[in-house]
Amino acid sequence: MTGEERRQLPPQYAPAEVEARRYAQWESAGLFGADPADVSASAPAFSIVIPPPNVTGRLHIGHALNNTLQDSLARFERMRGKDVLWQPGTDHAGISTQLVVERDLALRQQSRIQMGREKFLEAVWKWKDEYGGAIVQQLRRLGASCDWSRERFTMDEGLSRAVLKVFVELHRQGLIYKDKRLVNWDPRMQTAVSDLEVESIEMKGHLWYIKYTIDGQMGHFITVATTRPETMLGDAAVAVHPDDARYKDLIGKFVRLPFVDRLIPIVADEHSNPEKGTGAVKITPAHDFDDFEVGKRHNLPLFNILTRDGKLNDDVPAAYRGLDRFEARKQIVADLEALELIDRIEPITHAVPHDEKTKTIVLEPYLTEQWYLDVRPLAEKAVEAVEKSETRFVPEQWANVYYNWMHNIHPWCISRQVWWGHQIPVWYGPVMLPDPSQDAFVTRTMFVASSEAEALEQARREYARLGVDVAIGRDEEDAKKTLNDVTTGRSKTIKLWRDPDVLDTWFSSALWPFSTLGWPDKTPELARFYPTSVLVTGFDIIFFWVARMMMMGLHFMGDVPFKTVFIHTRVLDEKGQKMSKTRGNVVDPLTLIDEFGADALRFTLALAAGQGRDMRIGASRVETNRNFSTKLWNAARFCEMNECFGRADFDPSKVSLTVNRWIVVETANTTASVTKAFETLRFNDAANSIYQFVWSVFCDWYLELIKPVLAGSDEAAKAETRTTAAWVRDQILKLLHPYMPFITEELWARTETTADPRATMLIEGPWPVLSDLPQDKVAYDEMQWVIDLVSGARSIRAEMNVPAAAKVALVLKGAAPETRARVERNRDAIVTLARLASIETSDIVPAGSAQFVVGETTAAIPLGDVIDFAKERVRLEKELKKAQEEIARFDAKLNNADFVARAPEEVIDEQKEKRADAAAMALRLKEAVSRLAT
Repeated sequence: MTGEERRQLPPQYAPAEVEARRYAQWESAGLFGADPADVSASAPAFSIVIPPPNVTGRLHIGHALNNTLQDSLARFERMRGKDVLWQPGTDHAGISTQLVVERDLALRQQSRIQMGREKFLEAVWKWKDEYGGAIVQQLRRLGASCDWSRERFTMDEGLSRAVLKVFVELHRQGLIYKDKRLVNWDPRMQTAVSDLEVESIEMKGHLWYIKYTIDGQMGHFITVATTRPETMLGDAAVAVHPDDARYKDLIGKFVRLPFVDRLIPIVADEHSNPEKGTGAVKITPAHDFDDFEVGKRHNLPLFNILTRDGKLNDDVPAAYRGLDRFEARKQIVADLEALELIDRIEPITHAVPHDEKTKTIVLEPYLTEQWYLDVRPLAEKAVEAVEKSETRFVPEQWANVYYNWMHNIHPWCISRQVWWGHQIPVWYGPVMLPDPSQDAFVTRTMFVASSEAEALEQARREYARLGVDVAIGRDEEDAKKTLNDVTTGRSKTIKLWRDPDVLDTWFSSALWPFSTLGWPDKTPELARFYPTSVLVTGFDIIFFWVARMMMMGLHFMGDVPFKTVFIHTRVLDEKGQKMSKTRGNVVDPLTLIDEFGADALRFTLALAAGQGRDMRIGASRVETNRNFSTKLWNAARFCEMNECFGRADFDPSKVSLTVNRWIVVETANTTASVTKAFETLRFNDAANSIYQFVWSVFCDWYLELIKPVLAGSDEAAKAETRTTAAWVRDQILKLLHPYMPFITEELWARTETTADPRATMLIEGPWPVLSDLPQDKVAYDEMQWVIDLVSGARSIRAEMNVPAAAKVALVLKGAAPETRARVERNRDAIVTLARLASIETSDIVPAGSAQFVVGETTAAIPLGDVIDFAKERVRLEKELKKAQEEIARFDAKLNNADFVARAPEEVIDEQKEKRADAAAMALRLKEAVSRLAT
């Protein structure tokens, strides 16, 4: 035995030291890299694009789950010999990043407005360069094996070029256009917010019932209810249901709007619900989405009463101008009360729209001009692709969510009024009107181009007939000054100004699967890795991202962006509750990595990632899998201490000992189930299969069963068993590597011997393929019988409270000759593992025995001299009754329709789990009672 073979593993695994060292080795050796150059390579391509985390982000538990699943797939396929590209990158996160930088500037008494756009963007880029890579380093700590040499950013030069080309092409195709509509407006950021990014938060408020005087009928009113009294200044009508008999005579008449003294009509519209409030509703088309649609049906005027920052504008009575919208609300209610026009006020709790990013700003429906993308033609092809299974959803029920949104899709508002992002590639020039009294900026000439140079070229052609030159101005004000010089003859150069808006962050994200591979250029990466193989993402961004990638990929690439979409659900806390800072139950993955190691966290997430169900994660669960790491480490140490070293020429199909033949079969079966689970994206099944094999089969049974062999004198048996144990250990390391890369790589390196040298690091090593090994049913059945016999004896000892030190006899009644032979072949192991004094066969069951059945044999353990049977029966029956009462209590709750309707989902799940535990306990107790001999 060489010194190398006898090198000892440390007593304990040290995750922090190993993780840093092993990751650096992988990365420096270039083992995460793909090879797109050789398109004809024999290795098939496998590609995943990472859902790009925000550049402002910090690794949270959702990131940890998502990237663990992606990394496990990448490592699995890499070991199977595929050319794997896991494409990393980050998202510029327009509004979120601008918020972070503005807060940072405010601490230094600086503001975006004071700095101006150019200086502010310089500050954002500086912030991004200094702090924006934090989450990338955190992903490395998790073990993410992305090809970091290809890391992209949604605002890097290549991706920006792709964004500009897509915008220009879609505009030329008539799919991008400008329109004036209601949008969700953030008064603090002064930008439109996507409908999908609006979070309705339950808040306490009031419902004010306001009386509007019917024109020409002094003292007669129609009463409307509203939660936003300040918007009455923008009312254009009152609507009643056409079938509401109370108001039939009023339809077509007018009411006089208080304070504004504007006559507005009473219209019949089914939007009004006769059973809600008074049945009459105020219609404010410029400040309510439903009212906007009513206004279109009745051709009502739009009265905008707000400024961009949420104050009342100059189109309202002087008393309210400049007031913040909530201050105006108080003042208007007070003035209405003074006029005795408040009928009543009701306290209510209602859903109020907030920006999901800040959750502090109440959004306003606001009438403004924005850029839109007509996605309906694109959506039709994207739906068809899923219907034809060109892309499939796993679990498949998520396809219905996708279909539902696609079938009801609306034009996408793609413009945002912030500075950080892809500035819209549109330049404006004045329309040169002959009459100097007319404003040349009321109408504008628009140039949509991929660059300033292209816009200037278009503009020069447009203005050539006027004999003026064209330049790029700073902004609209700069262009106006220049135009004045041109009209007065002081200059012959007019200036263009660029649209100040930027594109919605999701616009660039929609191009991610092909823009990151080099599009619009024809690159080797694009040819080899598009379409990508799998997308792993959360259910909450099916609309934001998945659907939009499908539409853009099909439109610009002519093919789907990915063949499979795996949708995972939420990560909840250990009690099944949603994590929130308010509850104080947020699980920080970096803290868990610090305490238990990355492998323990990754394996916990994999075990929990069942298809279509929420998962529960907490420190105790991660600690359990840290213990699993310890179990694996100790098993490797056992192998080392017992000189279980591998041999390069070992053939598992040639082993002769029954216990070794059995473990070879178990290893092959586990490999098949883990492989199948990975192929079908059943991450939890793969993790559970390997967990059960390592913990129960290998550690708890095989290593215990071979102890008598290793302690014996049969050198040939010992040699075969040592090599078999080392071979099984190596297969375990391979199977576990996708989930637990650090500890497996460390053990792989440390267990190398001169007789079994490692040709590669484990990350590159071949995935085990054991389908050719024989299914040795004889060995499998025999060892399963031994395990069942020992397990039965152990169960009786536990259930009957037999002292651990007491050794008992085991009697087998009705044992067939083959069973007797099994006993003899495995006597030492059975006696040792079941803590028996003896094992015998008999035609009768001794009195005072606890019994269980194994195959055709009744196994009996005489306990009359060890326990009091009568007392033991009473104890067991008492515990059984208690368990049955618990089941009845849980059933009463779960069958109570009122409880089920009111209780949160996590509470119901907890009750079901407790009921299942009680049922399992009752079953065990029933079996224990039945084992007592009569």
